[in-house]
Amino acid sequence: MTKNRTTSSASTTSTTPTTPTTSATAPWTGMVPVDDTALAVTDTGGAGIPVVYLNGQFATQGYWRHVIADLGDTGWRHITFDERARGRKSKTSADYSFEAAVRDVDAVLAARGVERAVVVGWSYGAFVAAHWAHRNPDRALGAVLVDGAFPYDWLDDAMEERIRKLFRRIGWFAPLVRPTGLTPRMSAAQQAESNIELGRISRERELAPVLDAITVPTRYVVASGSSFGSRGDEQERIRASLDAVTTRNPNIAIGAKVASNHGAILKKDFHAIAQSVRDVAADVAPDHGRRS
Repeated sequence: MTKNRTTSSASTTSTTPTTPTTSATAPWTGMVPVDDTALAVTDTGGAGIPVVYLNGQFATQGYWRHVIADLGDTGWRHITFDERARGRKSKTSADYSFEAAVRDVDAVLAARGVERAVVVGWSYGAFVAAHWAHRNPDRALGAVLVDGAFPYDWLDDAMEERIRKLFRRIGWFAPLVRPTGLTPRMSAAQQAESNIELGRISRERELAPVLDAITVPTRYVVASGSSFGSRGDEQERIRASLDAVTTRNPNIAIGAKVASNHGAILKKDFHAIAQSVRDVAADVAPDHGRRS
């Protein structure tokens, strides 16, 4: 895999983005309506650089707590939310598609009065962050993609059946822990379809053009080894596809290759993620990139 390197950026702005001082900048926790549902949102408020965090496919906003603590409150405005049917409070929906997840980013930012933000996504959220940054070059201050958004053709008929079988097995015990918010309020079939859709979005012919067209500073934080649901060196082969991405697009670089696996990266290597956020933000506010 390509070694860490510093990349040039399309952004030449050197001042901190400003947000008008309104009630939207006060700390806030509540529900944001979108389409046929509502999302549980937490906004630390303030006049710092807005950072919106996009969760793993069936994860919750609490996973980001270590990254947020490392960054601190000074100079940052942290916005987290639980996707449709995730967590304890976000409502169910008739639409759990990837496009719905991208729309939800717009809905949350609009509800909080945020025009421009750094997008930080882990796993499934990295794909959402990449697509949102690609579609909104004037709104994305930068992107940090945590062990996700690798262009690789990993979905075939055998993998699709493996996914369906895995979620059927999980479906037997998921209802028991659902009240805790640890599993989504989605059926096994809905979860499987979401995962299969991600496989289609991951295909090189689908994702590579999106990544090649990103014009904002972007850092990948890459995990190591295997984790739940993977076999052998599957994940390392997928991660190796990043070499071609960083070669083609000078706005994209590897911020860090860390020792923890996919499932543990937010808990064990939060500092590397926070540092990549600082590095991305340094292009719009140089004082935000000092810590290492």
